[in-house]
This record gives sequence, C-alpha cells and structure tokens, in this order.
Amino acid sequence: MSRQGRSHDWGFPRWRDYDGAGRAPQAQRLCDRHGCTKPGNCPAPKAPNRPERWYFCEAHAAEYNKGWNYFEQLTDEEAAAQEEQETRGQRSYERARHWAWGEGDGSRTRAELDALRLFDLPPDTDEAAIKAAHRRMAKENHPDLNPGNTEAAQRFQAIQAAYEILKSAAEQRAQQQKV
Repeated sequence: MSRQGRSHDWGFPRWRDYDGAGRAPQAQRLCDRHGCTKPGNCPAPKAPNRPERWYFCEAHAAEYNKGWNYFEQLTDEEAAAQEEQETRGQRSYERARHWAWGEGDGSRTRAELDALRLFDLPPDTDEAAIKAAHRRMAKENHPDLNPGNTEAAQRFQAIQAAYEILKSAAEQRAQQQKV
C-alpha cells in the first residue's frame, strides 16, 4: 500500500486524519481565573517589573486591571523612583505642543497654518488679507529690489512657496464647495 502524500491531498475538506507530526491541533490556553473556560489571550503581570504573567480572558483581564495597583508591591523609594522616571518621560512630550490641536477652527492643514505663520497672520484669515500680506512681503524681499542679498532671495522663495500652499488649498476648498 502506498503512503498517502501531498500529491493525494485534494485540499478542503480534509479527508484524512491529523496524524502527521506537527499536524495535531494546538492546545488553547484557558483563562487563569478559576472556573473560566474562555481562552486566556490577555496577558497581565503578576507583579510589577516581573516577567511572570497571568493569562485572562478579556472580561477577567478588565476586572483584574481595574483593581490592580502597580505601586502596591514596591517600597516607597522604588515607587518614587518609578514615578519620577515615568513623569520625566511624559515631560518630553510637552516639547511638541506646536503639533497640538487648537489652532484655528480645524479647517486648515498644518502646512497652511505654517504658511500663515510666515505671513504673521491668524489662522482664520480670509483670502484678501493673505493676498495683501503676500504682495507686501514679496515686494520687500524681491531679488530685483535686493540684488546680491541671498537672505532676501531665500525669504522670497519661502514666501512664494507659502502663498502657493494657501492658494492651492483655497482652490481645493472652492472645488469641494461646488461639488
């Protein structure tokens, strides 16, 4: 009798048994809560800074986390050091406040807000004020009026790029309002 191989496997449904090596069904880990028969797929630490874990179902993990105090098994000095380390890490995010929400009414993109900042205009400025600020700053920094001044030429290029961003955004808004 020939041994059944891959060439005789006709795919799904599987007509033969799972008798080969590595073909046995995987045993599923059950919830570590006494009496629970749901799968335990949510790891939870048994103690702070320890590798041991409980494996709970989702409902029991939520219950466990609700009443779990991270600093309970630490000494006062260890708890203070850990809290200081965590708050020091949180303070590093405070440097990124310029990306926070709250500028304007939310209708402008970050690039538009940066362009308006270059023109020293508030976020809710209308198109006429943008055009006036662009003309004023372009005249002040135009390379023909400032020959040999590389800083003025760079400012002029930045002003032109900022105005193009604001102009294309206004055109896109006008297109969306038509539709």
